[in-house]
Amino acid sequence: MPKEQPAKKRATGGGGRKKISPYNTFMKQNLPKVKSENPDLTHKEAFAKVAELWRSSKNKAATAVKSA
Repeated sequence: MPKEQPAKKRATGGGGRKKISPYNTFMKQNLPKVKSENPDLTHKEAFAKVAELWRSSKNKAATAVKSA
């Protein structure tokens, strides 16, 4: 005869939302701009383009911080 397992406890709200990362904020601001400037791009291509912009902007910021 199998043992009865206790009911699983459920989280009861109150956790709130996670903070949005700088990357997500950048994507949210720049993806619509890239899509409007390049309507022929697919979502995947536009996302890749914005990700590349993020990479290059991060490199510039990192270089500026290192040289300061």
